[in-house]
Amino acid sequence: MSDHFFVVTGGPGAGKTSLITELARRGFHTIPESGRAIIREEMLTGGSALPWADRLAYAERMLERDLRAYGAAERLTGPVIFDRGIPDIMGYLTLCGLPVPPHIAAAAKAARYNSRVLLAPYWDEIFTQDIERKQSRTEAEATCATMRDTYAALGYAITELPRTDIAQRANFVAAQLGL
Repeated sequence: MSDHFFVVTGGPGAGKTSLITELARRGFHTIPESGRAIIREEMLTGGSALPWADRLAYAERMLERDLRAYGAAERLTGPVIFDRGIPDIMGYLTLCGLPVPPHIAAAAKAARYNSRVLLAPYWDEIFTQDIERKQSRTEAEATCATMRDTYAALGYAITELPRTDIAQRANFVAAQLGL
């Protein structure tokens, strides 16, 4: 387990990426979400590993990328903050009604993060859709609940982020990390 690896999870449009960007600006090591990068790559190349096309291929691409990022982060010192973690892939598949392949479940159990996971709760006031985020508000709320359940089932303690501006959220995270 990597006690200095912290995950920020939750549903789409809850401010995770904005928070990660602010934490990076403050000098924290951060690991971006793999999902959006995969969507951009697949759309650019005409690929089908997309959440609205081949969901299992999309999950496999996320796993590849997330395992690489996890391995690269092991060489970093100090806190490393991940925009989603490997258990998010399990949550994604569960949301899609797809079985979680054994190798994905095994990866989520093997590549451990700090026992405390930071959850960005669904926040209607800031939720937006875009070309890469097509989920409805209902789907965003369900995603948040599924991520909470997935991480809890894997033995993580959930700390909910406050619904406040990015600077205050970043201060909250820094305080949670003891910095």
